[in-house]
Amino acid sequence: MIWTIPNMLTMLRILLIPVLVVAFYVPFPHHHGVSATLFLLAALTDWLDGFIARYFEQTTKLGAFLDPVADKLMVATALGLLIALYPYAWVAIPAIIIICREIIVSALREWMAEIGQRSVVKVSFIGKVKTAAQMAAISILLLKPKDLTNLWVIFGFILLYIAVILTVYSMWLYLLAAHKAVKDSQVLKD
Repeated sequence: MIWTIPNMLTMLRILLIPVLVVAFYVPFPHHHGVSATLFLLAALTDWLDGFIARYFEQTTKLGAFLDPVADKLMVATALGLLIALYPYAWVAIPAIIIICREIIVSALREWMAEIGQRSVVKVSFIGKVKTAAQMAAISILLLKPKDLTNLWVIFGFILLYIAVILTVYSMWLYLLAAHKAVKDSQVLKD
């Protein structure tokens, strides 16, 4: 059965993307608060769908495919909104690094799955910490727009840069693990 609760939560996350964009751009009272809440809700459903899938043994191939896609779509959209909100190189550069890393690691996972080595690049603890820092940073920065003197905004940017450092570090670890797995499999073939 593909319509499990985790898969429905993942689909909800995808469907929240246009709602997030509308809430961000349509000027109504507290629209930035609504944007931040929608993003935070999406981040929480990411954790919740994984928990439910594992705990109730509701994992599916569709869910394994859609979950990371939904995460990347939501994060890339939110980072794009942050670049629009804070049009500075020091915001765009970390956002682009995060988006590029997500594309590289997704492609790496796909390739490793093709050669039967997907477990080599499974999500690590560092990846989970990176995701938590990233989700918190984006939520804070969507909530408190353009007030660069606000301590929460400063904290949000600190978290964003921590996420970038962990992003690059975790990508490096994934690439090293994949390189070792490919090298070892080549040795076995020779």
